[in-house]
Amino acid sequence: MEPLIRSAALSGYPQLCHALGLDAQALLRQTGLGLQILADQDRWIPATAAARVLELSAEASGREDFGLRLAELRRLSNLGSVSLLVREEPTMGDVLRTLIRYERMYNEALRAGLREAGPTTTLHIALDLPGTLHSRQAVELVVGAYHQVLTDLLGHRPRSCQVLLTHPPPTDLQTHRRVFGDDLAFRAGYNGIVLPSRVLGAPNTRADPLVRRYAQQYVESLAPALDPSDTERVRKIIEVLLPTGRCTADEVARSIGIDRRTVHRRLAKSGQTFSSVLDGVRTDLAQRFVADGGRSLAEVTRLLGFTSPGAFSRWFRERFGTSPSRWRQQLGPRLR
Repeated sequence: MEPLIRSAALSGYPQLCHALGLDAQALLRQTGLGLQILADQDRWIPATAAARVLELSAEASGREDFGLRLAELRRLSNLGSVSLLVREEPTMGDVLRTLIRYERMYNEALRAGLREAGPTTTLHIALDLPGTLHSRQAVELVVGAYHQVLTDLLGHRPRSCQVLLTHPPPTDLQTHRRVFGDDLAFRAGYNGIVLPSRVLGAPNTRADPLVRRYAQQYVESLAPALDPSDTERVRKIIEVLLPTGRCTADEVARSIGIDRRTVHRRLAKSGQTFSSVLDGVRTDLAQRFVADGGRSLAEVTRLLGFTSPGAFSRWFRERFGTSPSRWRQQLGPRLR
């Protein structure tokens, strides 16, 4: 089933199009959407259509920062009912965990995870957009929206944080530096934000502990069972660990806080094994990374956790019936 998102994800889209001289209605129609759909922020729309209209708009305007500029127009209230609880969480760590726990209430394509490792914490962000080759604008919209929430609730831009994006850098970095600051890493192994762990304990400047209890009861009444599945949690951690060369069942189990046997037992309940989940993550990432003509195949080999280009090439041929270089060549003009 195709993932859906609330139309509020495109909040501010008509205004941004107007500012850039674009015909918002015409662009939306190309993906089966329309201005009347965006008028109802609680309406659910296909996530792939939203991602596609962002790419079309970036191309039509010549603005590689289109998705990020749209993120600047986002407000916490665009999250819908979840925003009521997020606003009252006492610390930034609570804010991020609530956003992750209830992500299906506002974006079914979103796969976010929080990994704490000593002095550093990584907010890992991924989008499940079946059949979508290019998702640069959607990724920057989501990463920008998370960053905006932290900025709004902290009362200032989070300090000493790094933003990582898997795609190449834009020609002009002005918007990215204005939104994220100067610590940016492009062509990274994953999309996300790396924060000092102390930020998680920073107080939410807007929180009211008396209101939080009522907000939590309300949100939980709407979504009583939205905890991520064990398979989804393992997938998130695998995506983070692959580029490090330490993506083993033991390392994943340690990250979750359980033992290896428990990981295998829980995956077996959904008909999965650690190897099958690992292979699925690699397959998804391989299509994205090999399609990126700006990445060398040696870099792709490292990002997918293979020990040598030969091992990666053999694995790729088994999955796709051709070599990675040939697969990239067949994409031809679609690469950019």
